Formats: sequence, C-alpha cells, structure tokens
Amino acid sequence: MIRTTEYAYPTHLREAIDDLPTTPGVYTFHGAEGDLPLYIGKSINIRNRVLSHLRTQDEARMLRQTQRITYIQCAGEIGALLLEASMIKQQQPLFNQKLRRTKQMCALSIQDGRPTVVYSRDINFATQSGLFGLFASRQSALEKIRDIADEHRLCLGLLGLEKVKPGKPCFRSMINRCAGACCAKEGVEDHQGRLISALNNMRIICWPYSGAIGLIERHPAMTQIHVVQNWCYLGSVTDLKQARALTAQASGFDADGYKILCRPLLAGGTEIVEL
Repeated sequence: MIRTTEYAYPTHLREAIDDLPTTPGVYTFHGAEGDLPLYIGKSINIRNRVLSHLRTQDEARMLRQTQRITYIQCAGEIGALLLEASMIKQQQPLFNQKLRRTKQMCALSIQDGRPTVVYSRDINFATQSGLFGLFASRQSALEKIRDIADEHRLCLGLLGLEKVKPGKPCFRSMINRCAGACCAKEGVEDHQGRLISALNNMRIICWPYSGAIGLIERHPAMTQIHVVQNWCYLGSVTDLKQARALTAQASGFDADGYKILCRPLLAGGTEIVEL
C-alpha cells in the first residue's frame, strides 16, 4: 500500500495570503536576496490563484524561496495579461519561462515566390503587410516551412530549402512527398496556391488603427484605460489625459501584445477610444 501525506501550505507564507484580494490582477512571489521576483503571474481572482500555487507540490522549490507576495489589482483580464507580460520581460523572474524572451522575432515573407525569413529589427511587423507567423528564431521559421511542405506536398527546391536541377524531379518527388512542380508534374501556380493558402492561416494582422488607442476595462472597484499602439502595450491609466501622455513613448511591434490583443480587438465588443 502506498502511503500518502497531505500537502501543507508553507507556514512562513500564511500571513502573506491573508489580505490577497479576489479581484483581477498580477501577483509576484519575492525571494529573500535583494527582494528579487521569483515568479510573476496573473489571474481574474488573485487570492484563488495564489492559493492554488500553495497546494502544488511541484512548486515547492519556489515556495521555499519565497519570502513575501505582492500584487497589483487590474480592472479586468486583458489588463492583467498585458501587465504580466510587461513585468516579466522587465524583471526576468527566475521561475517564469515562456514570457522571458527578449530576442528579435522572425516572420515569413514571400519574396520572388519563396518564403523568406525576415526580422522585426528590420521591418515593422505592426504595419508591414504580407507577413506570416511569429517565430522566436530563424530555425523555428525554417522548420515551419518544412512542416508546411510535408503537409501540402510542396517542393523544397522551389521553396529555396534545397538545390534542384531545373526540370529534374527532386528526391521528395520520387518518393511521392512532392507533387512535382519541380519537374512539371503540376503547375507552379498550383504549388504556389497551396503555399499561400497554408501561410494565410498564419498571417500577421496589421495594426488596425491610425494611431494609439485606449482599451477600457471596467470593474466595480476601478476603471482602467490600457494604452496600446502598434500592438505594443504602453501602460494603464485612469483618465484620458494620462492616456494621451503615454502615446509619446516609442511603440515597436510586441509579439506578446499582439497575441493578447488580436482577438479582443478584431472580434469587437471591446470598449475602445482612439487617442
């Protein structure tokens, strides 16, 4: 018989959770050394989410290092998501992984009929049309092209990933993994059509406004205006004068902002004011 034991909350954190609110927001687990952040998270109910951490044995290492817990309340889920992503990138907590990236993002662009890797340092992804996918590295972008080729029987030679002799079948064509655009078994137009159709499922949406906007979220305890331009989160304030002041900041394309905001902005139903 396997003996089990009940998991107990870390006793040194009991006081830290007493005053946690049940509202949306962002919370931070702080370590002892320099009060550095160990983990930053978000929730529509801060108290419930923090308590769930304390019930998770897999997080015991982080909890042992935690000395205190702080929080910032938000008016809604969108604001919490935006603030969490911004704080993680700025503070680089030890136990956050997904949102700690600071590298330049890549995308795919069709140039001379071939998908080509382009970089956010060279192109404004918020305003440049004809971009597809968001990738953390050139390697991941090339792997996606290969996945598309496998799924749609495309020629790696025509995609620029392999060298092929003009008019000669590529190796994949001989094993029926390429439909044969390389050797006239099918038209190049059909090959390109399948490529574009596959890429369209990953098309990056250009920023749909002429400038900055304020996305308004309301909660019984507070109202916030989240200032965004070119998919980049500039901050949250409580009145339009403060919101307009934030628009003076630089606002390059931000992948996390894009992923958080694309659906609510394009689907409608979100309260927006153009700044």
